[in-house]
This record gives sequence, structure tokens and C-alpha cells, in this order.
Amino acid sequence: MGLRQRADRALSLAARYHWNRRGTLPRRFVFSGVRSLSDWPRPSLVEIILRAACPRCGRGKLFRGLLTVVEHCPACGLDLRGNDAGDGPAVFVILGLGAVIMLLVFWVEFRFEPPWWVHVLLWVPLTLGGAVWMLRLLKAWLIAQQYKHRSTALDEQRNG
Repeated sequence: MGLRQRADRALSLAARYHWNRRGTLPRRFVFSGVRSLSDWPRPSLVEIILRAACPRCGRGKLFRGLLTVVEHCPACGLDLRGNDAGDGPAVFVILGLGAVIMLLVFWVEFRFEPPWWVHVLLWVPLTLGGAVWMLRLLKAWLIAQQYKHRSTALDEQRNG
């Protein structure tokens, strides 16, 4: 049995398990005419990362505000509560962006010797903007990878 067939079977089993008392399927399992996971378009990883879009449908927004991950995709209803990027993106941003910014700070200081206030005006906005931008990209990438490999905290709680 291929991966798509297993995913379709898992979706149908989950839908059967979650029938409510009135005999209807809860809203989170109603995907606006899409019957199985193989019917979903496959958005590319680059598209998901750059647009900060839902890893399943590619249409819904992944973030509410700057860095807060939404609980459910507004377009397809994908439950994103278990997708936790943790401290991984922050570590890469601190180490990577910090090294690049410090190299640029030293280059500007030794090349142009500006006053201290020029450094403040230049590096504070550049560091904050770069950090938020990189955190969004890395969080979107990690969430897309978790979706692709079906590894979330909610899955571990259910299986554990």
C-alpha cells in the first residue's frame, strides 16, 4: 500500500471515528469538496516558506501576527496546534544572523569609522528586521517539514 493510499485510509478512519451524535461529520473534517489527502494540491516547500502558507492547501495563512502560529488553517481546517518549531529557529537566527551582523559591524567600523549613533541607527533596525524575517522563514520551514513527515506533538501524545 502506497503512502497516498495509507493517508487516504487514515483520513477516512479518522472521519468515521469522529462522527458526532447527530450523524454528521464535524466541521474540521469537511474540506469543501475535497475527499481525500491525494486530492489536495501539493504546494512547493519554497511557496510554503515564502508565503507563510498552510503546508496542506497552500492558501491559508500560517501566522497570526508576526510569529504566532494559527491553531487551524482558515482555508482547509488543518489542525496546527501540535506543530511546534521550538527553539530551533531561534538558535539558527541568533548564531547565523549574529555572526553576519557582527562581521558587517566590524567592517563598517574599520572601513568608515562612523560615530556610535550611526551604528545604533544602522544595526538595531537591521538586526530586528532580519531576526523576525528569518524566524518566520525557519518556523514555516520546520512546520512544513513536520507536516510532510507527520511528526507533531499531538501525534506523540496520541501514540504515547
